[in-house]
Amino acid sequence: MTPQNQGTILIVDDTPANISVLLSYLDDHGFRVLVARDGQSALEQAGVAVPDVILLDVMMPGMDGFETCRRLKSDPALQSIPVLFITALHETFDKVKGFEAGARDYITKPFQREEVLARVRTHLTIRRLHRELEVVNADLEQRVIERTRELEQLKDRLQDENTYLREEIRSEHHHDEIVGKSKTLASILDTVQRIADSDASVLILGETGTGKELIARQVHNTSRRCHRPLVKVNCAALPAHLIESQLFGHEKGAFTGAVSRKRGRFELGDGGTVFLDEIGELPHELQAKLLQVLQEGRFERLGATDTTEVDVRIIAATNRNLQDAIRTGDFREDLFYRLNVVPITLPPLRERTADIRQLAEFFIARCCRGSGKKIHMVPDTVVDLLKSYTWPGNIRELENVIERAVVLSKGPELVIDDSFKSTVRSDSEVTDLVKLKDIERNHIYHVLDRVNWIVGGPRGAASVLGLNPSTLRSKIKKLHITRSEKP
Repeated sequence: MTPQNQGTILIVDDTPANISVLLSYLDDHGFRVLVARDGQSALEQAGVAVPDVILLDVMMPGMDGFETCRRLKSDPALQSIPVLFITALHETFDKVKGFEAGARDYITKPFQREEVLARVRTHLTIRRLHRELEVVNADLEQRVIERTRELEQLKDRLQDENTYLREEIRSEHHHDEIVGKSKTLASILDTVQRIADSDASVLILGETGTGKELIARQVHNTSRRCHRPLVKVNCAALPAHLIESQLFGHEKGAFTGAVSRKRGRFELGDGGTVFLDEIGELPHELQAKLLQVLQEGRFERLGATDTTEVDVRIIAATNRNLQDAIRTGDFREDLFYRLNVVPITLPPLRERTADIRQLAEFFIARCCRGSGKKIHMVPDTVVDLLKSYTWPGNIRELENVIERAVVLSKGPELVIDDSFKSTVRSDSEVTDLVKLKDIERNHIYHVLDRVNWIVGGPRGAASVLGLNPSTLRSKIKKLHITRSEKP
């Protein structure tokens, strides 16, 4: 049984006998056959029902086959329809003229029905394969566009990550190992090991200079996210009007100066860890947006209409009492509970004096590598002196004291300069005070007085204490330290 619906064929011929033979034969082989007796009728028929193949006679009254073919091919809807000339003209000139008009094939009269059927089927197959190829090409083109877009996004992401990493390299912090063997530190490191592979948020609490960033890096480096970056944001160091853009990125034109789209720290940290240092200084209006990231893993860039999804682990750190900040309305309580899933409290250096010798030796070795000096003796009297101090600047202050001592020491033995000894004596004079903040206030005053009340710069009080200038200024304001009023 001959299959039906083989396709539609338009026969254009002014000879009834030819039409009758072709109509009967093609119909028997499952084709739908349309008939036109002249060129104008062919144009009208093809405009109403687009055929799959056109069998076109050349010699017809009025409009001949060549002109009919040209007009058919001028219609965009008919340009891909194969036209097969059936004619008694057999000169090469006539065939060339037919192909120039847009014909695909040439069948010479008298024709054989089997030849006509074979050629019709061949051109239908070619057309079907051409359509399938167009679909495949369109699909490939779309895939290329999508892959190109993905590669561009990956390229942009890598560029942003490289920019961030270069900024990290230029920054002043050191990627040091964690030094110390005290029981307190061992307990903290045990906690870090147990929670490293979890995605739970971590809140690191402790005074400035106690090593909160080192602990954050240890959590990241021992986690399954270690192959992705640890992205740091210092919430206290960034201006309030820039921190949202730094965290979440922005679109081109989102604000004055936004000349291109920029990915924020959360996008850079996708798949890795975002470390929010000084989280207590995060502006209240951004705390809700951070909460959204913690709860839903998505956010909106500045100026964007769609959301961006990220997979990040949050580690936050602060030297502030967030419970007090909650009571004063400066910190959201729901955000605190989201961050405080795994709290880690770092003790101040004065509570881990057992680690002071090892820390001092570590800093001495590093300073000697940089300066070329050879100091390999730390007298017990020096260690006892270091242990007797309260270290309000904690490990950062110890590092600065050791660096200064290495520079000033002339032989293989570490020598502490008299200025530090006087600081220790001043510190010991107030050890009978009940409140630690009074000790801290007294010490900061004496350091400021010694450097002529210069806060920033290499010779300023912040450098001596191992603090960021902004942190020291905050402490001065909080402790009501004034030059005119000695503690």
